[in-house]
Amino acid sequence: MLKLTDCVIDKLVLHKIGKKHQDENIRFSKNTLTLNTEIKDLLVRYFLTPFKSEEFYNFYHETDLNLNEVYHYASKIFSNPDTFYEQSVNLAKHLYENSTHPNINGGEFYIVYFKMIEFNYEVVDAIGLFKSETRDTFLKVYPKGENFTIESEQGIDIKKLDKGCLIINTEKEKGFIVSSVDKLSKGEDARYWIDDFLKVKQREDDYYKTGQVIKMYKEFVVNKLPDEYQISKADQADMLNKSKKFFKENDNFEMGEFAEKIFEQPEIIDSFNKFKVNYESENDFQLPSEFEISDNAVKKQSRILKSVIKLDRNFHIYVHGNRDFIVKGYDDKSGLQYYQVYFKEEN
Repeated sequence: MLKLTDCVIDKLVLHKIGKKHQDENIRFSKNTLTLNTEIKDLLVRYFLTPFKSEEFYNFYHETDLNLNEVYHYASKIFSNPDTFYEQSVNLAKHLYENSTHPNINGGEFYIVYFKMIEFNYEVVDAIGLFKSETRDTFLKVYPKGENFTIESEQGIDIKKLDKGCLIINTEKEKGFIVSSVDKLSKGEDARYWIDDFLKVKQREDDYYKTGQVIKMYKEFVVNKLPDEYQISKADQADMLNKSKKFFKENDNFEMGEFAEKIFEQPEIIDSFNKFKVNYESENDFQLPSEFEISDNAVKKQSRILKSVIKLDRNFHIYVHGNRDFIVKGYDDKSGLQYYQVYFKEEN
């Protein structure tokens, strides 16, 4: 969906963002940087290598999309690239004003204008916003006389991008297509990049729809179903395995077909449909009835469909196959429950 192999840097400016909570200011560059081909190639790898996910976002605002600052400044640049430097200053100021938490570090803020980015087979321009917040220690070894000397130096590891986003010049009326990376996102304070600075919400494409349906289904099987029916952990594991197989083997999803294949019993299907309605109401969104299944979303969400039976603190049983090969029982003498597991050979 997003192809970056032919991408080139057209313009780049760098501003230094200080720690706002320590009253450090912004240090603005006076103009764009002039870079040789080798440095441009290094920067392209540094900036764009982390963008591998098909999870995309759109800019949004509660009342008017044009009041979203990053969307507004990006629109200005796309409309007139000659305003690139002017808008880079506005973007740096906006980032600084949203960096109030004491755990947020200062760092270099790169604003980049890219050409030759391909999205959905269309070649478009894009704006990249990147921030480096961490420093690594590098060793420099060089000859000195008849020996060698070693020195250390602080620098930026080009294999470790801290924060970044790509604003792709398509679907402007919906808030552009945005891809975001945040390697340091830990805790509420770290959400400032995506929630406060960018202010984006996930794009409602097939990747999003696939992920949302899987989350809803898992919630029903693990939390809701045991409240209504005498369903064992082994039966839950079997349902999770069936759903995982369904998403891997089918290209398209249809809610009714899915429910019939997984649950089979009419009363459970009815319970699932009611749960879906309540789930949509509680989360304030509408789950789609039909969509094309995203393989990448299935791969990412497969971890939440793990069919594991946890037994006290002694054993975990991972159920991958035939439900008939695992039987639950109760031992009167010990007063303990048990599982019998049947198999043909031990690997």
